[in-house]
Amino acid sequence: MIAEWWVILLVIFGALIVLLAIGMPVAFAFLTINVVGVFVFWNGFVGFNQLVLSISKSVTHFSILPVPLFILMGEVMFRSGIATKQMEVLDSWFGRVPGRLSLMAVGGGTMFATLTGSGMAGTAMLGKLLVPDMEARGYAKPMTLGPILGSGGLAIMIPPSALGVLLAAIGDFSVGDFLIAIVVPGLLMGLLYATYILVRCSLQPQLAPPYDVPPQPLLPKILNTLIYVFPLAAIVFLVIGLIFLGVATPTESAALGAMGTFVLAAMYRGLDWSVVTKGLKSTLGTTVMMFMILTGSTAFGQILAFTGASRGLVELATAIEVAPFVIIVFMMLILMVMGTFMEPLSIMFLTVPIYFPIVETLAPGLGLAPDQATIWFGAIMLLNMQMASTSPPFGLQLFVMRGVAPPGTTMMDIYKSALPFLGCDSLVMLLMILFPSVVLWLPSLAAG
Repeated sequence: MIAEWWVILLVIFGALIVLLAIGMPVAFAFLTINVVGVFVFWNGFVGFNQLVLSISKSVTHFSILPVPLFILMGEVMFRSGIATKQMEVLDSWFGRVPGRLSLMAVGGGTMFATLTGSGMAGTAMLGKLLVPDMEARGYAKPMTLGPILGSGGLAIMIPPSALGVLLAAIGDFSVGDFLIAIVVPGLLMGLLYATYILVRCSLQPQLAPPYDVPPQPLLPKILNTLIYVFPLAAIVFLVIGLIFLGVATPTESAALGAMGTFVLAAMYRGLDWSVVTKGLKSTLGTTVMMFMILTGSTAFGQILAFTGASRGLVELATAIEVAPFVIIVFMMLILMVMGTFMEPLSIMFLTVPIYFPIVETLAPGLGLAPDQATIWFGAIMLLNMQMASTSPPFGLQLFVMRGVAPPGTTMMDIYKSALPFLGCDSLVMLLMILFPSVVLWLPSLAAG
């Protein structure tokens, strides 16, 4: 029986890898595997009825409704030009600190992460706003490209996170609790980025040469902050605060946040018909792509469960005489390797149906309840997906950075710049693994 599920698993994954390797889109690769698998394992054509029901159920789940709303928030914020003025206000508060513009990238990335939910959008926005000025002031590439790559990826870890919502929906745990749980790890990442920049620029000032900053009166700075930054706090409260207080569901908070973003863009005169149409079109395309992969992933997980492959993997993992934390670390290492040649969405949909049953089984050995274990592991996995997006050689944000980098920048320059920030991410992941309270403290506080 063991050989049988191993054979099934190898055939299914081997076929999927071949389809992805020849360039077939992820959604259609999953669909092909599902159609063949249903026909073979679910009694021929009769099984297609169950496949249709599975597809319908996967995209009519209430918990995934925030996904298009979060994407729409990011599109409107990105296209309306609000970010430019916010960066100017943020710039006015930085004095002559080491790595001033690099710290602005971290501060701006953290701020945009609470509004856009898109790592690629954050990277592109910060790259366009900051890289030309950094280059003109003699900043070296490690302090130009690296902070933007790291901070752009914060959008995956700081709510709203469309990828986080999808992960919670596929893993079948609370979206609201999960969005709250990833706040502390995301802020820790931003803090480590800033610390690294300050320390390295203090030790190697030639990487970020200091320059004179004209003094600015305090009153205009305060007024600009009240006008351009404080309203963002209202959007953050609509998205996260209402969930934390238990007043609104994630879907309701996402709807209020999207509405607030439109109002904010209109107040700053950045909203016109072009912004609306382009934002809606881009949101529709991204959402359809995500949901198509979601339908394939759901049926894929059901086929693995039906054939006994999922159960066999769970039994194998629990039979190994090692500490549960060792198994968790090994699972993370597999994800990191996959992240070097696959994009995060594909990795997530491929591994969630296999990993989460194992985590629920390991929960008692980890000293956690099953629902706590899934949220904790989901946060670690989401951080891994963020790292995958900036991991050489094929992280998506690396190529976005290449598109906005100054002429003469090579992919090797971008790879080298990303590595220190991947090290900061690894340290946060280690803290999350060793101290689950880093993830679980805020949701428990909200529940209390």
